[in-house]
Amino acid sequence: MLITSTNITEIVSVISDHVNQNAALITVGEHTEIDIDNLIEELNTAGLRFMGGLFPKVIHGNSILDKGIVINTLNNLESMFLIKNISTKDYEIPEVHFKQNQDYSLFTYVDGLTSNISHYLSELYEHYGMQTNYFGGGAGSLSLEQQPCVFCNDGIFQDAAVFAVMSMSSRIGVRHGWSKVEGPFIVTKAEGNIIKEINWKNPFEVYKEVVEAHSGKTFTDDNFFDIAKGYPFGIVKDNAECIVRDPLMVNENNELVCVGELEDNTLVDILNGNEASLIAAAEEATKESVAQAIMPRKAIIIDCISRILFLEENFDKELTAITSTIQNHFPEVSIGGALTLGEISSYGEGFLEFYNKTVVVGLFE
Repeated sequence: MLITSTNITEIVSVISDHVNQNAALITVGEHTEIDIDNLIEELNTAGLRFMGGLFPKVIHGNSILDKGIVINTLNNLESMFLIKNISTKDYEIPEVHFKQNQDYSLFTYVDGLTSNISHYLSELYEHYGMQTNYFGGGAGSLSLEQQPCVFCNDGIFQDAAVFAVMSMSSRIGVRHGWSKVEGPFIVTKAEGNIIKEINWKNPFEVYKEVVEAHSGKTFTDDNFFDIAKGYPFGIVKDNAECIVRDPLMVNENNELVCVGELEDNTLVDILNGNEASLIAAAEEATKESVAQAIMPRKAIIIDCISRILFLEENFDKELTAITSTIQNHFPEVSIGGALTLGEISSYGEGFLEFYNKTVVVGLFE
């Protein structure tokens, strides 16, 4: 459900009517002209349970919006939690009681510009394992300036995550469509989301040599992201599509700052893609989730903001490939989501990953 009003009283009334006695997942475009603190206060006064995040853009059906509020119902909610201090790892994951022979889904929004997101996801997985599917995305601003961006009944926070555990089935498809240009290289030194060495050399110099040769373009002081958005890193995985890491900028030490962490001695390729490969990957991810689903009530799309920055006006083709595939099989299913700073899922063997430049399609039953 999409809300375009900026009147707090009206928004709260619409959310209350839509979710009834359930909890609400509230996904907000970052340019929506609304006082989030006031909205939280009024939602609490109305006795509603909720969690949400601010994102560069939101998805509703076939539309991509930088203003607007997308509402999904968190049916069969078991538990909802706020986790602070993601960057310092100074937190505890609460216990959740999972019943046997019951399907569960865990949905999480995390500050996509904080550090140690992978550690947060590892902690979730260590506590809950394969008792639940996992799904979610990184919140934050396209300005890449860290600010409060995830919220719940307790308020709005940065360096934090919110998550809900629901007793419901979900079916997930994940693809990215980027392919190897050159590699593997060894990340010989990393610190959180900063690559400090590649093959014992300055990381930007190694990256620059490969990318300039392949692209025919030259890096200058102000065009790093314009070129780098087409050349992410891929963490090499055996018998699986690599995990993409998106280089955002070069810092004052000529080190590469990425969305998401890397560890020392990680093997990476330098990747590249094109319009056809990215759109085909999005369609394939959707087909995979659709093929597993039986009677889904809603579809949530978590798609990386850097894909629209890469595809530009052709991103409509990617979104149409996703939505038409869903609607051809499940015409009554509502479709919503966000363009995110990192994507989260327990695709494949069930292990939890933080992706970049990737499409994650979830169908919830």
